[in-house]
Amino acid sequence: MHNLLSNISPNFKIPATAREALEHMFVQKQFNKNELLIEDGQVCRHMYFLEQGCIRGFYNIDGKDISQWFGFENDFATSFSSFITRHAAKEYIQVVEDSTLWCISRDQLDELLSKYPELEKTVRLIYEQYYIRLEERYSNAHFKTATERYEDLLKNSPHIIQRMPLGYVASYLGISAETLSRIRGQNKK
Repeated sequence: MHNLLSNISPNFKIPATAREALEHMFVQKQFNKNELLIEDGQVCRHMYFLEQGCIRGFYNIDGKDISQWFGFENDFATSFSSFITRHAAKEYIQVVEDSTLWCISRDQLDELLSKYPELEKTVRLIYEQYYIRLEERYSNAHFKTATERYEDLLKNSPHIIQRMPLGYVASYLGISAETLSRIRGQNKK
């Protein structure tokens, strides 16, 4: 819970009553490797905070998994579109390593925000971080070559390459596993 609370309010102080309410609303859960938090067609009713482990968001298109994002320690994660609109998700969220997550339901979050409006800044910051990652992903996918995307990942997020199976990394980069192997081989020279 300490990681969650320090991650939620690194730049501003949460009043003690709101902090106490947060502690009661978030529930710690253990998930096993390969477990699904959400599937295509389900409504995502929870936001998660990753204390330990890693997860990925992916789409299944014509029987092929396309990794869209990865989450690691101290990240918030959910199927944002489904969580916000309360409509069915179009993505899957999978636990990649045995993981410890803290979760809060959309209804509980709404209740907290109604009772403690000062927490809205926190939620806005979480949404902003998600939007920035989404924009970076879009920009990389459309304006950089496969080699540039791999080199950016290696430079800015080497933990992804170290902890995720290479097939997931390849689909995240929008390339085949063979192309990823070739690029990695060229970079080692």
